[in-house]
Amino acid sequence: MTYDVIVIGGGPAGLSGAVALGRALRSVLVVDAAAPRNAPADGIHNYLTRDGVRPAEFRAAGQSEVRQYGGKITEGTVTTATREGALLSIALADGRSFTARRLLITTGLTDDLPDIPGLRERWGHEVLHCPYCHGFEMRGQAIGILGTSPMSLHQALMWRQWSDDVTLFRHTAPDPDATQTEQFAARGIKVVPEKVAEVVVHQNKLTGVRLADGTFTARDALVVAPRFLANAEVLRSLGLDATENDFGGAVAAEPTGQTAVPGVWVAGNVTDQMAQVVTAAAAGLHTGAMINADLMADDTAQAVSAHRAVANSS
Repeated sequence: MTYDVIVIGGGPAGLSGAVALGRALRSVLVVDAAAPRNAPADGIHNYLTRDGVRPAEFRAAGQSEVRQYGGKITEGTVTTATREGALLSIALADGRSFTARRLLITTGLTDDLPDIPGLRERWGHEVLHCPYCHGFEMRGQAIGILGTSPMSLHQALMWRQWSDDVTLFRHTAPDPDATQTEQFAARGIKVVPEKVAEVVVHQNKLTGVRLADGTFTARDALVVAPRFLANAEVLRSLGLDATENDFGGAVAAEPTGQTAVPGVWVAGNVTDQMAQVVTAAAAGLHTGAMINADLMADDTAQAVSAHRAVANSS
């Protein structure tokens, strides 16, 4: 069959968009690679009435709602997408293919982390980046900031809101300027100029960092500033790629979610690097409604054309 919409990506944006489209009586297929970015996290936050819900539980509930409104979900990795006249076709790694009138790409992003031993092992647990996602849980604890860019200097001041024990390990970040140095001193933020050689993990828990000179500094959490890289592989096959920016790369789109490729829409972290779960879900709802409006216009145009043809033949 030809679906009204195929959603590529089964995260908050994709599932929310699929629910909106299903409630609009559209035929929807969600293709989910089953590799959610937030899988390591203990729970999601800042989502009213869903605070602390585990990512896997949230995902399962979202899938159930998609099916409740007639949507279908299949697990697989989409490798390419192509246009065939007015329709769009996708090919999966396992050889399957599907066709739709519109595509909603919600493939999210990849966190490009510094290559330091032990760091990725605790990503999403004690190695963090967003204070609004994890700051409350880390309040009052010993927090380290791994300097990798000018953003790291800003992170040090931000995380001071949640703890009075903040140390900036400058690592590869630039030296603080005179104003920042004064701000750090006023806020009691210690600055360590040496590079970090290792994130020390003991019994499956971060205990601190070891510097290049061998010095160990105990920390309860380590904050990093990853580069946020849009998962745009499918879009590249349609001639659309991510645009580089200060934080990594994101796919440009209109406020409606519509891209430069006709019939192809995006929502969530693939286009909005800073979107949290609730923001991505809201974007999926909004873009789903915009796609439905686009399909309504197409349906109406086809109906008018058919009506005229009948009128002209009588």
